[in-house]
Amino acid sequence: MAMVCLSDFEAYAKKYLPKIAWDYFAAGADDCTTRDENILAYKRIRFRPRMLRDVSMMDISTKILGSEISFPVGIAPTGFHQLAWPDGEKSTARAARAMNTCYIASTYSTCTLEEISTAAPGGLRWFQLYIHRNRAASQQLVQRAEALGFQGLVLTVDVPYTGKRRDDVRNGFRLPPHMKVKNLEGAFEVCKMSPLDPSVTWNDIYWLRSLTRLPIIIKGILTREDAELAVRHGVQGIIVSNHGGRQLDEGPATIDALVEVVEAIRGRVEVYVDGGIRKGSDVLKALALGAKCVFIGRPALWGLAYKGEEGLQDVLRILQDEFRLSMALAG
Repeated sequence: MAMVCLSDFEAYAKKYLPKIAWDYFAAGADDCTTRDENILAYKRIRFRPRMLRDVSMMDISTKILGSEISFPVGIAPTGFHQLAWPDGEKSTARAARAMNTCYIASTYSTCTLEEISTAAPGGLRWFQLYIHRNRAASQQLVQRAEALGFQGLVLTVDVPYTGKRRDDVRNGFRLPPHMKVKNLEGAFEVCKMSPLDPSVTWNDIYWLRSLTRLPIIIKGILTREDAELAVRHGVQGIIVSNHGGRQLDEGPATIDALVEVVEAIRGRVEVYVDGGIRKGSDVLKALALGAKCVFIGRPALWGLAYKGEEGLQDVLRILQDEFRLSMALAG
């Protein structure tokens, strides 16, 4: 079967992944309203194309926090890549480097930060952090990431508790015995009591800043009020995100929230967005509404499920080609 668009990879992953893995990746919270709205909101946005603009030469590269990437699509942090492909996050890192874009590695990776770094030396990587009750474990992770050459720290702020994902509850989801949350081995027993710290506040940004020289990007902002607070607390970037609709259901679609956040920020820090991006034209819409770059979550996992590193490169290449074509046709 020819893989022509991202939906083809989704259909393949749904057909061939074990049900428990597919359900985990696909899950949204509660009724999945926000998960689905992330996609539908893009479909409501219309272009105003301009003609006779000479689009014979186009530069689709951009810079995020000073690092050049080949086009404005990076890979969002998602957990447990070995559920999609045996090499897991090592394949993800290699694909991102091959396509010259940014990969945000998750705290909940099934490969260690060291394995990810070794798999793709020289790639642009940021590290996504959850602050845990065991603060020493979080501190150690941050310092390991910096020492390994990760170039940004992405703090996810929308998970004081895990959202209710019904299929995971029905399936009794847990990692297969041969897989581990490698970066947290020994830090605590994952899944007995939630290791996440629900007492985290804005003041903890200062604590993080005391640990590292890495730029801090906050992921999970959906309102102008929180965007203002993020800037006030000295972060270098914001990812407008609702965790793929996996946390609070009935919140705004990220592309809708982006407009409010960009307006509040007024260019003081870089703003990115994830959630619901399925076509190159979605990328163009996000950029037109003020995002510097977008990040893809589930589509990256579908690419891995298809053919590992090669499949993920295919997904990125399709988005790249569609984005370039949309730019040209929109003038």
